[in-house]
Amino acid sequence: MVAADFAVYLIDDDPGVLKALSRLLQTAGYKTKTFSSSQAFLDGHDPSAPGCAVLDLSMPGLDGLELQQKLTQQEADRPIIFLTAHGNIAKSVKAMRAGAIDFLLKPVKRADLLQAVKRASDQDKVARRADAERKAIHALLEKLTPREREVLTHVIAGRLNKQIAGDLGTVEKTIKVHRSRMMAKIGVRTVAELVRLTEKVSLQPGWPSP
Repeated sequence: MVAADFAVYLIDDDPGVLKALSRLLQTAGYKTKTFSSSQAFLDGHDPSAPGCAVLDLSMPGLDGLELQQKLTQQEADRPIIFLTAHGNIAKSVKAMRAGAIDFLLKPVKRADLLQAVKRASDQDKVARRADAERKAIHALLEKLTPREREVLTHVIAGRLNKQIAGDLGTVEKTIKVHRSRMMAKIGVRTVAELVRLTEKVSLQPGWPSP
């Protein structure tokens, strides 16, 4: 089933191609938005909205690979499917290494395009779920006091309460209080749970840095 909020962004300088692709995808239940250039897409798409981009490799102005690079620079995690009328192994390898879902030749077969869009939809869903989880974890971490943050970094580094107390120049009893409050705010009960949670946001021992 196609997610109601998932859109396929079509970028091609050929109006006929845009019309044909849009019709093909809409008959399969996808919502489409068309753009005649890479810049029009950059100006008009919402990076926070679910969707993938199906784009021509060779276009005036920014070409497909340059658009892919722009999206990467903007940290827009948009799955990309390339279409081209001229097969180019070097460019296809470059596109795939940069994270493209697929590299398809025009005229594209309906089954191949729909299969690629389905993979893009699945990838987008997983990425957005992970991003939402990371944001939720960061929100929990923001609730910690500066001292609780210090204690957290020592705990995930494997330090014992007595060692942490020595490092921070306080008594073990105080560390136990901070540790208990820190773990309650984050919603974990064990060190293993705490480590797994902080790894999801790439939190390393020593956070926050001086």
